[in-house]
Amino acid sequence: MYLQVDMKASDDAGLPIREVARRFDVPTHVLRHWEDVGLLSPARDASGYRRYVRVDLVRVAVIARNKLIGMSLPQIRALLDEGAPGRHQVLEAHLKRLDEQRRELERSRVMTEHSLRCRAHDIAQCPRFAALVADVIDGGPVPSDWDAAISLDGPPGASSPDAASPGHG
Repeated sequence: MYLQVDMKASDDAGLPIREVARRFDVPTHVLRHWEDVGLLSPARDASGYRRYVRVDLVRVAVIARNKLIGMSLPQIRALLDEGAPGRHQVLEAHLKRLDEQRRELERSRVMTEHSLRCRAHDIAQCPRFAALVADVIDGGPVPSDWDAAISLDGPPGASSPDAASPGHG
């Protein structure tokens, strides 16, 4: 998602909702909803039309970016409102979730890289690949040391492949 927030001198009076929607690639009804729930408060012109100035565009960018990474609107409200009750706890919990997502993305990347390079005809038969998902098979969470321990040489506890073993690696 590309977010363009630059305003020209001719935009000093603010941008209309359709232009903001175009710049951020969101429907106008979404911008109206964000206003309804208190995340935005664009000024109105003499005719009653919304006019988004730079501070509004920054808020739209913050909302759009954080929605993209999975934040809920209440979490985003806490992010934007320094006086929100429980703000610190909401943001700490979100950081923890981002760390978990980062680990899962890294695991997915490692699994994909392994799949590309593995000589096994059936990836599910590769012991090193199976070790990458062992915690899920066993019903456990992603190990907290996963990001420090993973590599293409194998996940935590995996042994190096035997070069003489065709089909695995």
